[in-house]
Amino acid sequence: MSQLIELPKNLPSPQDDGKSNHLDGMEMPSVVLRSTDGNLVNLANEQGCIVVYCYPMTGQPNVQLPEGWDAIPGARGCTPQSCSFRDHYQELQELGAAVYGISTQSTEYQKEAAVRLHLPFELLSDENLAFAAALNLPTFEIEGGVLIKRLTLIAKKGRIVKVFYPVFPPDQNAEEVMQWLKENAA
Repeated sequence: MSQLIELPKNLPSPQDDGKSNHLDGMEMPSVVLRSTDGNLVNLANEQGCIVVYCYPMTGQPNVQLPEGWDAIPGARGCTPQSCSFRDHYQELQELGAAVYGISTQSTEYQKEAAVRLHLPFELLSDENLAFAAALNLPTFEIEGGVLIKRLTLIAKKGRIVKVFYPVFPPDQNAEEVMQWLKENAA
């Protein structure tokens, strides 16, 4: 499992391609997503502060990652990013933020990661790409599937107030989010 938690050295750093520039100030779309806790979640209904980290896919122990995965800038690091949000979850709650992770994997696929990684927050499945399409999120294709590029949104009262994109290195994203929340507490 350490190959999923530890980031390989010399990963290519993603570059800002401008595909998230339109997100700041947008309202969260009214899209219902199934969670790993069995809930149906509509992020547009969340009136407090929410942190939504979108990630391509978590790997699974003893399952090969797609060929060339490490060569795709920003693809590798979903497990370290999730673990970072897990490790800082209490601090994020103390800052008034709820946390959600979103990927295009099925809820069943996500449940394995949520249990294995002991995630204290829900992962949401955008398997049909409804959330990604509603916000026109940046995506990429691999092995016939469409995955969301790694980005993190902070929304307050249903409106996106901060976008982190590209996110690199992914294992430091939760700390960046906490720093932003501290600096923008008002």
